Amino acid sequence: MTDLVVALPGDGIGPEVVREALRVLAELPVDVEVVELPFGGAAIDATGDPLPSSTLDRCREARVVLLGAVGGPRWDGSPVRPESGLLRLRSELDVYANLRPAVRGEIDVLTVRELVGGLYFGRRGTLSDGTVFDTCEYHPSQVERIARRGFELARTRSGRLLSVDKANVLDTSRLWRRVVGELALEYPDVELRHQLVDSAAMLLVERPEDFDVIVTENMFGDILSDLAAALTGGIGLAASASLGDSGPGIYEPVHGSAPDIAGTGAANPAAMLRSLALALTHSLGRPDLGASLEAAVGLALAATPTPDQGGTATTADVTDAVLAALEQPAGVAL
Repeated sequence: MTDLVVALPGDGIGPEVVREALRVLAELPVDVEVVELPFGGAAIDATGDPLPSSTLDRCREARVVLLGAVGGPRWDGSPVRPESGLLRLRSELDVYANLRPAVRGEIDVLTVRELVGGLYFGRRGTLSDGTVFDTCEYHPSQVERIARRGFELARTRSGRLLSVDKANVLDTSRLWRRVVGELALEYPDVELRHQLVDSAAMLLVERPEDFDVIVTENMFGDILSDLAAALTGGIGLAASASLGDSGPGIYEPVHGSAPDIAGTGAANPAAMLRSLALALTHSLGRPDLGASLEAAVGLALAATPTPDQGGTATTADVTDAVLAALEQPAGVAL
């Protein structure tokens, strides 16, 4: 059966890195149909909407959504920002579990970030006196489902789960800690620890090798996963998978649209290619190909570093090196 892959190139370097991911995907032994659709600032320019209804409809039909990047200074004054399309897409597809792996040497951290609740989706507004507010809100069911995802993933790794909150200050965090603690009774084989977010950030810098699976809410996960990425090569190398209980997964690099280097051929496609590896593993049923692609990206980065990694390789050079690595005996027969 042919699986639908929707590619949303977006803005800045997004189209460049998505193009390289599609180059690799075309050479892999998977049965997919690829459709490219407008999204983000590019869609605002074309339709006035960062997430046109036609794009959303096809995303709902897909197995995989490959997303490049959104945003840039040219839309800073726009009444509708490109990023609003990204938040809507996550919400409409209910991809509540954002997986952010960070691996380098002895460091192997997986952040499981709740993605469709909390401060980013709570009530907001401006009062008559000029006060602006954003509200962090969570329902127990939202906490339970992301915590369950964290426990299940911890079972496949070292059997250790760290739940991060701010329970000494926030009511939402006290709810979080209670729900996660109750759910732990269903997972006696997983060691659960609770940690306040400020001390977790400090310890992640001091002893990152002690961490395995972190489960946390939206804002804390955004911050801690970027910190973990910085410890393992930078966000330019970091991939992500956003998953729900059904429907498509969204796979995107963590880096932004980098408009300053767009069109120069200097963008590093590693994070996008690693996101494709996650798609192969989690949505396309080919974890073997996902592992091979991840390994090939590592080899390519070592042999052909882009300017952000201290080298001179172009975006296409890295993909050429990845494809060459996949053709080696230890890679995938293309």
